[in-house]
Amino acid sequence: MNISKTLRGRAATAVSLTAVLALGATACGDDGSSSGTEGSGKGEITFWDNNGGPRTAIWTEIIKDFEKENPDIKVKYVPIPIADVQSKYDTAIAGGGLPDVGGVGTAYLANMVSQEALEPVNDRLDESPLKGKLVEGMVESVRAAAGRGDDLYSVPTSANNGALWYRTDLFQQAGLDEPATWPKFYEAAEKLTDAKNNKFGYTIRGGAGSIAQALDAMYGQTGITEFWDGDKTTLNDPKNVAALEKYAALFKKTTPSADVNNDFTKMVAQWDSGTIGMLSHNLGSYQDHLKALGEGKFRGIPAPIGEGGTRVQVSNPVDGLGLFRSSKNKNAAWKFIEFAASHESNSKWNESAGAIPANTEAANDPWISKTEPTALAAKALTDGSTKIVDLPYYLPDWNNISKADNEPEFQKLLLGKITAKAFLDKMADELNAAQKEWKELGNG
Repeated sequence: MNISKTLRGRAATAVSLTAVLALGATACGDDGSSSGTEGSGKGEITFWDNNGGPRTAIWTEIIKDFEKENPDIKVKYVPIPIADVQSKYDTAIAGGGLPDVGGVGTAYLANMVSQEALEPVNDRLDESPLKGKLVEGMVESVRAAAGRGDDLYSVPTSANNGALWYRTDLFQQAGLDEPATWPKFYEAAEKLTDAKNNKFGYTIRGGAGSIAQALDAMYGQTGITEFWDGDKTTLNDPKNVAALEKYAALFKKTTPSADVNNDFTKMVAQWDSGTIGMLSHNLGSYQDHLKALGEGKFRGIPAPIGEGGTRVQVSNPVDGLGLFRSSKNKNAAWKFIEFAASHESNSKWNESAGAIPANTEAANDPWISKTEPTALAAKALTDGSTKIVDLPYYLPDWNNISKADNEPEFQKLLLGKITAKAFLDKMADELNAAQKEWKELGNG
C-alpha cells in the first residue's frame, strides 16, 4: 500500500521537531512505544494542559484541590499553548517525554491513537464513579473521533461550541435585527461597515484555525447535513461552493484586511477593542468579551439558521483527558482524570471557560442558566433544532489536511488568487484519498 503524502509529511515533521525542540524524557513519561505500568498510585505524575495560558489559573486551582484530597500524589503541571499542542505530542511520541495525563481534543485524537500513544479507558470507566455521569453525546463524539470501534481513548470534559458574537449596541444604533439567519447576517455585515472610519460588520478568520470556521459558515448556509455521500465528501458540492464563495467575498469588503493573517487570539482581541459588529468564535472567549465590553453590549447566539429553516453546524471538537500508554503510574494518573471530570471540578473548569460540561451533574448547575451564551448553545444542541455535520476527526490525516495543507490555500482564496471551487476540489480530493486509505486498513 502506498503511504499518503500527509502521512509521510507528519512523520517527517515529528522527527524534525524532535531535533529542534528536544523535550527530553520526564520522570514519569516515556515515548509511545512503552506499555508503562500501573504503578503504586502514589508519587508524581505529569499533566500537560493543551490550552496553557488561558486555562492555567483554573487548572492550578483544580490541581491544588486534588493534591489536598490525595496528599500522596504530586501533579507536575506543564502548560502547552493550544497552537503547539499537536506538534508537542508528535515530538514526544517520536523522541520521548510523554506525560502521564494530557488534554486531548477530538480534532487530533485519531493522530495520537494511530501512533498508539493513548490507552483505552473503557474498563477503567466501567469501574469508575464517572460511569453513567458523562454526557452521552460527548462520549460518542470522542469514541467516533478515535476511529477504533467501541474503544474510548479520552474522558470528555467539555464541548466548546461555536457561537456568533454580535455587538447589541451597534445593532441597536443601526436598527438591525439579531443576525439569527444567514440573510440577516449578510445584511448586518454590509450595513455596519464604514471602512473609511475603520468600522466593519464582521471579522473573518484567515490565519490558523480558519478552515473549521469557513466550513461552519458553508454548511450552515446550504443546509447539507452529511459530510460523506458514500465514499465521496460533500465538501465540494456545488451548493457548498456557492456558499463559500459568498462568505469569502466578505474579506476586505466588510472585514479588516488584517484578517487574512488573524488567528483566534488576534481576531478576538480585535473584536473586543474595536467597532466590529460580529465575530464567529467558540464559547471560550466569553470572559474576554465580558471584561472588554461589559454586560449589555454583546450577545453570543448559536449559528444562524440556513435554508429551509434549519440550523446546521459542523461538529465542534470535544475536549478531554487522555491516559498515556507509556505512563509508569497509571493508577495515580487515572485518579487525577476521575477527579478532574467529577461534578465539582468539571463544573468549576467549565464555568471558568464558559464551555458546556461533560459531567451530567455539572451540566445542571445554576451557573449555566446565568451564562446566556452557554445556555443557548447547550439548548441548541439538545432540543433538536440543530443538525450536526460530523467532521472526519477519525482520519489520521484530518488535522494535516484541515490545517497545514489547506490554511495557506484558504488565504489564497481570500486574496482572490484561487476560486472557491479550486479550494474545495483540492481539499475534497485529499479527504477522499484519506478516507479510501483508512478503509483499506480495515476501518469503517
